[in-house]
Amino acid sequence: MRATPTRLPEVLLLEADRYGDARGFFCESYNRREFARATGLDPEFVQDNHSHSTRGTLRGLHYQLVHPQGKLIRAMSGRILDVAVDLRRSSPRFARWVTVELDGENERQLWIPPGFAHGFLVLSEVVDVCYKTTEYWDRDSDQSLRWNDPTLAIPWPEVAFPGGEPRLSDKDRRAPLLDAAPLFD
Repeated sequence: MRATPTRLPEVLLLEADRYGDARGFFCESYNRREFARATGLDPEFVQDNHSHSTRGTLRGLHYQLVHPQGKLIRAMSGRILDVAVDLRRSSPRFARWVTVELDGENERQLWIPPGFAHGFLVLSEVVDVCYKTTEYWDRDSDQSLRWNDPTLAIPWPEVAFPGGEPRLSDKDRRAPLLDAAPLFD
Protein backbone atom coordinates (compact mmCIF):
# COMPACT_ATOMS: atom_id res chain seq x y z
CA MET A 1 0.00 0.00 0.00
CA ARG A 2 1.22 3.47 -0.89
CA ALA A 3 -0.04 6.73 0.65
CA THR A 4 0.27 10.10 -1.07
CA PRO A 5 -0.75 13.36 0.61
CA THR A 6 -3.21 15.48 -1.36
CA ARG A 7 -3.17 19.29 -1.42
CA LEU A 8 -4.78 18.93 2.03
CA PRO A 9 -1.90 16.96 3.59
CA GLU A 10 -4.06 15.16 6.17
CA VAL A 11 -6.23 13.75 3.37
CA LEU A 12 -4.36 10.82 1.86
CA LEU A 13 -4.71 9.00 -1.45
CA LEU A 14 -4.02 5.30 -0.89
CA GLU A 15 -3.15 2.81 -3.59
CA ALA A 16 -3.16 -0.94 -3.05
CA ASP A 17 -1.32 -3.49 -5.15
CA ARG A 18 -3.48 -5.43 -7.60
CA TYR A 19 -2.45 -8.85 -8.88
CA GLY A 20 -4.15 -10.04 -12.02
CA ASP A 21 -4.11 -13.03 -14.33
CA ALA A 22 -6.48 -14.80 -16.73
CA ARG A 23 -8.86 -15.58 -13.84
CA GLY A 24 -9.30 -11.97 -12.76
CA PHE A 25 -7.47 -10.15 -9.96
CA PHE A 26 -6.73 -10.12 -6.26
CA CYS A 27 -6.26 -7.04 -4.11
CA GLU A 28 -5.84 -6.62 -0.38
CA SER A 29 -7.93 -3.47 0.01
CA TYR A 30 -7.25 -3.00 3.72
CA ASN A 31 -4.61 -4.33 6.08
CA ARG A 32 -4.21 -2.56 9.42
CA ARG A 33 -0.42 -3.06 9.55
CA GLU A 34 0.08 -1.87 5.97
CA PHE A 35 -2.21 1.13 6.50
CA ALA A 36 -0.20 2.12 9.61
CA ARG A 37 3.10 1.62 7.80
CA ALA A 38 2.02 3.68 4.79
CA THR A 39 0.29 6.49 6.70
CA GLY A 40 1.77 6.58 10.20
CA LEU A 41 -1.82 6.29 11.47
CA ASP A 42 -3.66 3.48 13.23
CA PRO A 43 -7.36 4.38 13.34
CA GLU A 44 -9.85 1.96 14.79
CA PHE A 45 -12.64 1.42 12.28
CA VAL A 46 -16.01 0.66 13.90
CA GLN A 47 -18.46 0.71 11.00
CA ASP A 48 -18.54 -0.21 7.29
CA ASN A 49 -21.04 1.53 4.99
CA HIS A 50 -22.14 0.69 1.45
CA SER A 51 -23.84 3.20 -0.84
CA HIS A 52 -25.37 2.36 -4.24
CA SER A 53 -26.20 5.38 -6.42
CA THR A 54 -26.96 6.39 -10.00
CA ARG A 55 -25.40 9.01 -12.30
CA GLY A 56 -25.92 12.58 -11.17
CA THR A 57 -26.42 11.70 -7.51
CA LEU A 58 -24.51 13.92 -5.12
CA ARG A 59 -24.17 12.75 -1.52
CA GLY A 60 -22.83 15.35 0.90
CA LEU A 61 -21.20 17.30 2.10
CA HIS A 62 -21.56 15.35 5.37
CA TYR A 63 -19.81 15.41 8.73
CA GLN A 64 -20.50 14.69 12.40
CA LEU A 65 -19.73 17.52 14.77
CA VAL A 66 -19.86 15.83 18.19
CA HIS A 67 -18.64 12.40 17.08
CA PRO A 68 -16.41 13.26 14.08
CA GLN A 69 -15.64 10.37 11.77
CA GLY A 70 -12.47 9.49 9.95
CA LYS A 71 -13.43 7.77 6.68
CA LEU A 72 -11.64 5.40 4.31
CA ILE A 73 -13.52 5.66 0.99
CA ARG A 74 -13.42 3.22 -1.91
CA ALA A 75 -15.48 2.89 -5.12
CA MET A 76 -16.10 -0.84 -5.59
CA SER A 77 -17.63 -0.38 -9.05
CA GLY A 78 -18.36 2.69 -11.13
CA ARG A 79 -16.75 6.11 -10.73
CA ILE A 80 -17.11 9.09 -8.38
CA LEU A 81 -15.64 12.49 -7.78
CA ASP A 82 -14.84 12.31 -4.06
CA VAL A 83 -14.53 15.55 -2.07
CA ALA A 84 -13.10 16.44 1.34
CA VAL A 85 -13.46 19.92 2.90
CA ASP A 86 -11.44 21.08 5.93
CA LEU A 87 -13.96 22.41 8.47
CA ARG A 88 -11.52 23.02 11.34
CA ARG A 89 -11.52 26.78 12.04
CA SER A 90 -8.08 26.48 13.67
CA SER A 91 -6.57 24.91 10.54
CA PRO A 92 -4.45 26.99 8.14
CA ARG A 93 -6.40 25.18 5.38
CA PHE A 94 -9.86 25.98 6.78
CA ALA A 95 -12.56 25.88 4.05
CA ARG A 96 -10.17 24.45 1.47
CA TRP A 97 -11.16 21.30 -0.38
CA VAL A 98 -9.66 18.52 -2.44
CA THR A 99 -11.26 16.35 -5.14
CA VAL A 100 -10.12 12.90 -6.24
CA GLU A 101 -11.66 10.52 -8.78
CA LEU A 102 -12.13 7.02 -7.43
CA ASP A 103 -13.31 4.09 -9.50
CA GLY A 104 -13.73 0.36 -9.28
CA GLU A 105 -10.72 -0.29 -11.50
CA ASN A 106 -7.87 1.70 -9.95
CA GLU A 107 -7.76 0.35 -6.35
CA ARG A 108 -7.41 3.89 -5.01
CA GLN A 109 -8.93 4.90 -1.69
CA LEU A 110 -9.18 8.20 0.10
CA TRP A 111 -8.48 8.67 3.83
CA ILE A 112 -10.44 11.63 5.21
CA PRO A 113 -9.65 12.36 8.87
CA PRO A 114 -12.09 13.69 11.47
CA GLY A 115 -12.77 17.42 11.13
CA PHE A 116 -13.52 17.27 7.40
CA ALA A 117 -16.78 17.17 5.48
CA HIS A 118 -17.11 14.46 2.84
CA GLY A 119 -19.20 14.11 -0.27
CA PHE A 120 -19.19 12.53 -3.69
CA LEU A 121 -20.76 12.94 -7.12
CA VAL A 122 -21.57 9.86 -9.21
CA LEU A 123 -19.89 10.10 -12.64
CA SER A 124 -20.81 6.63 -13.99
CA GLU A 125 -24.22 5.10 -14.69
CA VAL A 126 -24.16 3.43 -11.27
CA VAL A 127 -21.64 3.19 -8.46
CA ASP A 128 -21.10 1.19 -5.33
CA VAL A 129 -19.09 3.04 -2.69
CA CYS A 130 -17.91 1.34 0.49
CA TYR A 131 -16.29 3.15 3.36
CA LYS A 132 -15.03 2.48 6.84
CA THR A 133 -15.62 4.96 9.66
CA THR A 134 -13.83 5.56 12.95
CA GLU A 135 -17.03 6.53 14.80
CA TYR A 136 -20.56 5.18 14.65
CA TRP A 137 -23.16 7.21 12.78
CA ASP A 138 -24.95 9.47 15.24
CA ARG A 139 -28.19 11.12 14.11
CA ASP A 140 -27.86 13.95 16.66
CA SER A 141 -24.31 14.76 15.55
CA ASP A 142 -24.99 14.49 11.79
CA GLN A 143 -24.49 17.68 9.74
CA SER A 144 -24.56 18.71 6.09
CA LEU A 145 -22.95 21.60 4.28
CA ARG A 146 -24.38 23.00 1.03
CA TRP A 147 -22.77 21.27 -1.97
CA ASN A 148 -22.69 24.44 -4.10
CA ASP A 149 -21.60 26.93 -1.42
CA PRO A 150 -20.10 29.90 -3.32
CA THR A 151 -17.46 30.42 -0.61
CA LEU A 152 -16.10 26.93 -1.28
CA ALA A 153 -16.63 27.08 -5.06
CA ILE A 154 -16.06 23.36 -5.58
CA PRO A 155 -15.88 22.72 -9.35
CA TRP A 156 -18.44 19.94 -9.68
CA PRO A 157 -18.44 18.65 -13.28
CA GLU A 158 -21.84 19.61 -14.64
CA VAL A 159 -21.51 16.91 -17.28
CA ALA A 160 -22.63 14.54 -14.51
CA PHE A 161 -25.92 16.45 -14.11
CA PRO A 162 -26.52 18.36 -17.36
CA GLY A 163 -29.07 21.13 -17.35
CA GLY A 164 -29.74 21.41 -13.67
CA GLU A 165 -28.91 20.25 -10.21
CA PRO A 166 -27.57 16.90 -9.16
CA ARG A 167 -29.89 14.37 -7.55
CA LEU A 168 -29.92 15.34 -3.83
CA SER A 169 -31.56 14.16 -0.62
CA ASP A 170 -33.92 16.60 1.11
CA LYS A 171 -31.32 16.97 3.88
CA ASP A 172 -28.60 17.95 1.39
CA ARG A 173 -30.92 20.30 -0.51
CA ARG A 174 -31.68 22.18 2.76
CA ALA A 175 -28.06 22.14 4.06
CA PRO A 176 -26.70 25.49 5.29
CA LEU A 177 -23.94 27.50 3.68
CA LEU A 178 -20.53 27.55 5.33
CA ASP A 179 -21.10 30.85 7.16
CA ALA A 180 -24.24 29.46 8.88
CA ALA A 181 -23.04 25.89 9.51
CA PRO A 182 -21.79 24.59 12.86
CA LEU A 183 -18.06 23.89 12.46
CA PHE A 184 -15.12 22.39 14.32
CA ASP A 185 -12.87 24.67 16.44
